[in-house]
Amino acid sequence: MLAFVLTLSLMLLIVVVVVYAERKVAAFMQDRLGPTEAGPYGTLQPLLDVLKLLQKEDIIPSAADKKLFAIAPVLIFVAVFAGFAVIPLSPGLVPAGIGIGVFYFLAIVSLDVIGLLMAGWGSNNKYAMLGAMRSVAQIVSYEIPAGLAILSAVMICQSLDFQEISYQQGAIMNLFPGLEYDTNWLFGIEALGINTTAVGGITTWNIFRAPFLLVAFVVYFIASLAECNRAPFDIPEAESELVAGFHVEYSGFRFAVFFLAEYAMMVLVCLVAVILFLGSWNTPLSNIGPFKLAYLTTGTVGELSGILWGAFWLISKTLVLLFVQLWARWTYPRLRVDQLMHLCWKVLTPVALGLVLLAGIWRLLMV
Repeated sequence: MLAFVLTLSLMLLIVVVVVYAERKVAAFMQDRLGPTEAGPYGTLQPLLDVLKLLQKEDIIPSAADKKLFAIAPVLIFVAVFAGFAVIPLSPGLVPAGIGIGVFYFLAIVSLDVIGLLMAGWGSNNKYAMLGAMRSVAQIVSYEIPAGLAILSAVMICQSLDFQEISYQQGAIMNLFPGLEYDTNWLFGIEALGINTTAVGGITTWNIFRAPFLLVAFVVYFIASLAECNRAPFDIPEAESELVAGFHVEYSGFRFAVFFLAEYAMMVLVCLVAVILFLGSWNTPLSNIGPFKLAYLTTGTVGELSGILWGAFWLISKTLVLLFVQLWARWTYPRLRVDQLMHLCWKVLTPVALGLVLLAGIWRLLMV
């Protein structure tokens, strides 16, 4: 329970940081300043925005389906934040270490589609309904290439446990593939006289262990942008066409919940990308020569040093991917519906199917 509360609190903090960072990144790319007045360099602006939304009147349209209207934001919020339950923050910190974490993630996050449809239908607004239909079609479509890209990584790792996949991308697990992970394996391996000076770091990440997974990572990252309704896949919220999309009738606290869930989804998909493809909480530094940087920047598994180093590397990699998401929003124009579906069904899905086939062949050849 403590691990879950700690992880959820940290994720909420990251969401607030990303909201602030998006405004600053957007301002930098548009040659302006962004938030400057609220706190040093405008750092308190996201908190003040939340406070403002909490004080606003909660308006429910008279023609709306009040039950669906009220349940929709709660369902979306719960579906997204429940996904964090299986995300390992470090070797010794995982809220719910279940053996089918990847399957759980795919299943629970897909429930937000129901919430989006409920929000559009329950609002009894044509713009909200159009936005909801666009969003559902887009998310359901892009779940196919995203799921196939995840499947290719799972086939290489032979596990649905996020924590086990994380351990496999460390230096020691590559030396002993059958080793069960525990709290003593990291430094205890030196007593066996094994030479690990050329092992570890970035070379043990999945995209280097099986190089074609780099393509799988790109497929997953593009599909994840569409699942988050982020530009250039933001047609469900196209302001020039639909005002605000499926949440056009929402105000106050309910709108804040939608806003929070969207950014939490961004953080979640980036965390999954880091765990499956980019080494998870493992250090990117290698044991080169006598320095053994991998050990120095990993800490001891099960102790505070291991938790802090693991959380540092996982969050750092996640923030880099989040920056790329923000960068893409202010760089690429919005796709048309036909372009969006063409990219999904005629480009990403065939490539992802090929990656699954390649992953199977790779496993057969490497056994």
